[in-house]
Amino acid sequence: MGSIIRSRGTDGCSKQPDEARPVRPYAALVAVLRWRCMNVTLKPFDFAQAVARAGLSINGQPLPRTGRVEGGGFEQALSSALGSVSKSQNEASRLQRGVAMDDPTVSLEQTMVAMQKAQIGFQATLQVRNRLVQAYSDIMNMQV
Repeated sequence: MGSIIRSRGTDGCSKQPDEARPVRPYAALVAVLRWRCMNVTLKPFDFAQAVARAGLSINGQPLPRTGRVEGGGFEQALSSALGSVSKSQNEASRLQRGVAMDDPTVSLEQTMVAMQKAQIGFQATLQVRNRLVQAYSDIMNMQV
């Protein structure tokens, strides 16, 4: 047997069910959500703010470009990550050559660890590239 709903919402809503009625336990949540108030207020549309967010002036012309933002961004982060992957691959190659030429200062364990680091970095780079290409394709396939 189900329970009986006789409660008001905690958000101060004055609406409540017309009468107490038995409901199934999973339907209790649906009943509470059905009677819950929503306070929806719309802000007035600010044309100037919308145009500024789009990068346009009031007359519809593009805003003048400002200088680059110092301190990074996506381009710098991507370049840094690619440089790091390239550096680890070069280091692994150098260690491999050292092992192949019987360099006593290079250990096989150190070489294997460097190779694994380079492989993991390369695989991560491929995943990022694949996701960027997929996002670009999704954006280009959007209908305007």
